Formats: sequence, structure tokens, C-alpha cells
Amino acid sequence: MIQIARESGEAETAPPVNLGARVRELRKARNWTLEQAATQAGLARSTLSKIENGQMSPTYDALKKLAVGLEISVPQLFTPPSAAQINGRMSVTKSGDGTSKATTTYEHELLADTLRKKQMLPYRARIRARKMEEFDGWVRHDGEEFLYVLTGVVRLYTEFYEPVEMRRGDSAYYDATMGHNVVSTSDEDATILWVTSLT
Repeated sequence: MIQIARESGEAETAPPVNLGARVRELRKARNWTLEQAATQAGLARSTLSKIENGQMSPTYDALKKLAVGLEISVPQLFTPPSAAQINGRMSVTKSGDGTSKATTTYEHELLADTLRKKQMLPYRARIRARKMEEFDGWVRHDGEEFLYVLTGVVRLYTEFYEPVEMRRGDSAYYDATMGHNVVSTSDEDATILWVTSLT
């Protein structure tokens, strides 16, 4: 049984975790094939397959390799995820490597695009629009949104507030169901970081 220490100092006994199912869950959360995960961990594909299917009990050395390959600690192999959350996911997007989506008013670069079931949608945007008339009405969608100005100067228009001029380092957090549009007011196209909630 696993002992989990509480902040109060008391210990809570967690139910035993099926190691094979846990390893498979962690691997699939990263969208890795058996071959990819085995390579990351420095194990044979057949060995990893047997671990996932409960056909063998791995040595501590194999457990250490698995943890290193999955970029987690050994105890996390035996700790169930809380509330069915997927733990340990990470996606790195190098500068310029995002997925491009261009419109007449914005040029988006989607970040962390390889991750599925995200709670947030992060993207960098180049603001091409210079005036409100370039938009076909308000942009509205579910969720909340965070905007951070990276370069240049923008004007944030919203349905219920006066327009706000924003410069590098300025940010805004707003309800995305409220109509909103952003235009560049600097000579060059401004760039911003946008993060939209997906829940």
C-alpha cells in the first residue's frame, strides 16, 4: 500500500495502483507508441509490453528507467491521478515552430498544438487589422481569454467597455463571450500572446 502524507502530518492510505495500467495511461497521455516509450526509457519494446500487460514485475532499475523516460519520479508510477486528470504532460514549441492559421485580420501561431484535451488554447498572434471595419462584426466564443502584448501597440475593443490602448507588457483578462476585437495602432503589426480557456 502507498502512504500519502497529508499537510496535517497524518498519513492517508491510497488503494494499490495497477502498475501496468498506470504506465500505459502515462504513455498514451504523451501520445507515444510502445516503440517510442521503450526508446525513451531505454527498455526493449517486448519488456515494456509485458509490464503494461501485467506479465512481468519490473526490477527497480527498470522502474527508474521508466520514470526517467516518462520524465516523472518513481513514486508517481504508483500514484493514481487525482480526479481522472492526466498528469505529467508537457509540450515545448520552439520559436517559429507553431501551427500557422492566417485570417484577413490576424495571423495565429498555435502553441502546444500536439497536446489533445487541453484546458487552455495558447497562441501567438500578429495583428494585421488596423481598423474595426476590417472585422465582420464582433468576435465571440465560449470561455475566458487572457491577452498579453509582446510587441507594438494595440487597441482592444470590447462590447461593453471603452477601447483600451495597450503596449508591450500590458495585459487584459476578459469574458470571451463578450464581443471583442484587437487592432494594431503601431506602424508595424503588433504581436500578442493569447490564452483562451477551453472549459
